Amino acid sequence: MNTENVIKVCLIEDDKMIREGYVFLLSNTPNINVVSSFSNVEDALKRIGTDMPDVLLLDIELPGISGIDALPKLKKLLPDTYILMLTVYDQANHIFRALGTGASGYLTKNSSPEKIISAIHEVMEGGGPMSANIARMVISSFQRSDASPLTRRETEILEHIAVGKSRKKIAEELFIDLETVKSHIKNIYQKLDVHSKEDALKTAKEQKFI
Repeated sequence: MNTENVIKVCLIEDDKMIREGYVFLLSNTPNINVVSSFSNVEDALKRIGTDMPDVLLLDIELPGISGIDALPKLKKLLPDTYILMLTVYDQANHIFRALGTGASGYLTKNSSPEKIISAIHEVMEGGGPMSANIARMVISSFQRSDASPLTRRETEILEHIAVGKSRKKIAEELFIDLETVKSHIKNIYQKLDVHSKEDALKTAKEQKFI
């Protein structure tokens, strides 16, 4: 196995059976290496900085510090790690708080093993995977303002970003080349005066531009 292409994954999940199930699944998946797993955030914070995972699967409902409350701490400790929320909850307030605090994707625990594995690969390629029901909830929450500075195409691209699609996927679905997508995203950032995907989505949501 080429270790240069191996994705290092960490898990924080309090249910032992679920945690061990994920560890077994991912440990037996080519090019994925489970570097550590924890039952709570407090233990994870002591060690995860040295584990340096590429992707962290984080449960929301945890004993002690909850997954959402832990997000800022974990992002500060692991700024380059992609965090996928993996939970039984799909309420809108949980979703938007998690995505607005640095989560890269949001999957419900009834997601198939194939979906979980594909989500790990997708997030490494710049996507933000979501379960289908969560993506529908995000889209249905959009209440667009007529005062938006974004063009129709920029709004369309931002909506695709909001439901977790990578730049490559957006280009394919809109039948435009990747450089055009990148140019639109640059314009979106300038118009919203932001420097990241998370800030762009947060600003657009608050101002009802999407």
